[in-house]
Amino acid sequence: MTVSRCLRDPSQVSESIREKVEQAVEDLGYIPNRAPDILSNAKSNVIGVLVPSLTNQVFAEVMRGIESVTTPDGYQTMIAHYGYSAELEEKSIASLLSYNVDAIILSENVHTEKARKMLETASIPVVEIMDTFSSRIEQAVGFDNSKAAQQMTEAMLAKGCHNVAYFAARMDERTRLKMAGYRQAMEDHAKPIVTLQTEEASSFTLGAKLMGELLEKHPEVDGVFCTNDDLAIGAVFECQRRGISIPAQMAIAGFHGHDISQAMIPKLATVITPREKIGQVAAEQLISRLKGNKKWQSCIDLGYQIEVGESL
Repeated sequence: MTVSRCLRDPSQVSESIREKVEQAVEDLGYIPNRAPDILSNAKSNVIGVLVPSLTNQVFAEVMRGIESVTTPDGYQTMIAHYGYSAELEEKSIASLLSYNVDAIILSENVHTEKARKMLETASIPVVEIMDTFSSRIEQAVGFDNSKAAQQMTEAMLAKGCHNVAYFAARMDERTRLKMAGYRQAMEDHAKPIVTLQTEEASSFTLGAKLMGELLEKHPEVDGVFCTNDDLAIGAVFECQRRGISIPAQMAIAGFHGHDISQAMIPKLATVITPREKIGQVAAEQLISRLKGNKKWQSCIDLGYQIEVGESL
C-alpha cells in the first residue's frame, strides 16, 4: 500500500521511503500498469493527435509544438496516421478513443459522419488545426488557407507575372482551399486559370515533373504557385536544369516556408505559416479546457506571412 501511494503521489510518503521506492523501481525496471487508474478515474493524461503524414515536415513541426506544451504539463501524446484518407481517419479516431484519451487534436476539418458521431459521444475536448476557414466541430487553430493563397497569387501578379499556373498534389481539403484562393485572384484580375493537379504525394521529383509538363503544354506561363514548398523547390530545380532564369523567365512560389526554402538560391517566395505555434496553441487550449476553463475561443487565427524571397 505504501508503494502504491508513492507511485500515485510521491508527496504522500516521506523522502526516505520515496527514495527507496524509486531505487527499487529503477533496479527492477518496473513499469506501472495504468489501466486501473484510467478505468477508475476516467482520465488517462493522454492527448490523441491525428496527422495525415509522418514524413511531411509541416506535421513534424506541429508535433514539436504540441509536445513542447504537453510534456511539461504531464501529458503524453498518442499519434495516429491516416494518410489523407477520411476512412482511415475514422478508424484512427475510434482507436484513439478506445484508449480513453482525454482530448484529441485533428489535422482536418472534413470527417465522416461516423467520426463526428464518435467524437460527439466521447464528450472530450476537440481541436482541429491548420484551417480557420472551414466549419469546425468545436474549436479551430490555424489560418485561412484560401486567403493566404489569394494574397500570394496577387503578389505574383504585382511582380509582373501575366500567366500564373497552380500546381496541386494530394488534393486534400487544404489544397482545394488554396486552389480556390488562386482562382479568385486570377479571376479578379481577368487572368487565365491554369492548374496541374495530381493525387500523388508531394515531392521535389513531382515538382520537377509538373514543371516539365507545364513547359510542354503551356509555354506562355511565366509564373508557378505551388501548393507547398516541396513542389516549388522541385520546379526551381527543373528550371535550373533547363537553363530557365528565375525569376526573369519564370517566377515560382511555394507554401509553408520550410527552412530549406529560405536557405536555397534563389531564396524561395512562399507563404510562411506558424506550424509549431499552431501545435503549441492547440495543446495549450486543450489542457486549459481539461483544467476547467469554459471561456475558450471557438476559432484562433494565427495568421501567415507572405515572403517574396528572390524567386518572384
